[in-house]
Amino acid sequence: MLNIPLMSNNITKDDVKCLISFLETTDRFTNGPKVREFEQAWSRWLGVKHSVFVNSGASANFMTMAGIAQKYGKGEIIVPAITWVSDVASVVSAGHTPVFVDADLRNMAMLEEEILRNITERTKAVFLTHVLGFNGLSRRLAEVLGERGIPLVEDVCESHGTMTGDRKAGTVGFASNFSFYYAHHMSTIEGGMVCTDDDDFYQLMRLFRSHGLLRETTDETYKADVISKFPDLNPEFIFMVPGFNMRSTEMNAVIGLNQLGRLDYNIRRRRENFQVFMDHLDSRRYFTDFDMEGNSNYAFVILLREKDPEFFVRLTETLRREQVEFRRGTAGGGSQLRQPFVRKLYPDICPEDYRNADHIHFYGMYTGNYPDLDREKVWRLTHLINTI
Repeated sequence: MLNIPLMSNNITKDDVKCLISFLETTDRFTNGPKVREFEQAWSRWLGVKHSVFVNSGASANFMTMAGIAQKYGKGEIIVPAITWVSDVASVVSAGHTPVFVDADLRNMAMLEEEILRNITERTKAVFLTHVLGFNGLSRRLAEVLGERGIPLVEDVCESHGTMTGDRKAGTVGFASNFSFYYAHHMSTIEGGMVCTDDDDFYQLMRLFRSHGLLRETTDETYKADVISKFPDLNPEFIFMVPGFNMRSTEMNAVIGLNQLGRLDYNIRRRRENFQVFMDHLDSRRYFTDFDMEGNSNYAFVILLREKDPEFFVRLTETLRREQVEFRRGTAGGGSQLRQPFVRKLYPDICPEDYRNADHIHFYGMYTGNYPDLDREKVWRLTHLINTI
């Protein structure tokens, strides 16, 4: 049996040793100096001015969309049909209306022309997901959005280190979101990050992270001004926005700091594995025309070129028999338009109209790719699925 899990050894003995050493020498465990150190280290690695460490990538999504509503008002947010559920849920929870766009098979992100076609005077932001390590953003799209004054939010939760031209994904837009869940490129077990170069938005994210508390801002002038306007309130308990507790911990930050040191190596290994996988995959049966430039692969993508339900069943049965773990529908389980909560909220939307997303939903999947995956297993996996 091949026995390939989705992830292996993403929390190492060295990570555990660092955590134990920290626990033996500290009496501060919640959001504190290690969190700030990790934020600064992440900002340097990514190439942004500000980062806010939170307890999950989903929290990063929620805070960002709530921040867009606070800063620009509520309206329409252009979102992908293929993405993780929290991208859509955060838009809805913040009071926006999602405008769905079909996927581009070459990178599984949104079709660029469809994004531009759906922009209206009600558009508040474009929420673009870099899916499974592919770059989903072109220079043209970034420039057009900039010219029209439409904020671009990049979801890079499963695409750490993906390159958009000569810049890392997550540095091009107005804001970006990352996840450090166990299965991702690096892990803090649970955790996420909101990144931005905008000073005001950074302060807003600090408020949203911690109940909306004014004391969380580092803008002392703003803080003093608010305190002077509300003399009847305890300055330690002034709530500026409807935030929740989305803080992470010092322990998560310690793991993140240790993992960050090997992130570039891990990205390189994943990219090399994916190239081997694609080089040996049967391009007559499987879609192989992906845009590989700048990729930071998250998982091996298996997508049928043509609709073939019977063959897809044989494919899944074969992988199960060989104990190759997989996820049907790729990112987020496939088309979000087929999920019950979306159908209930937006009954007039027809999933079949989003043809590429529907094809990915029914005839796509991914299997695990991680740095210590044996190269011979990659070859054996391609041979297995090529000979079904």
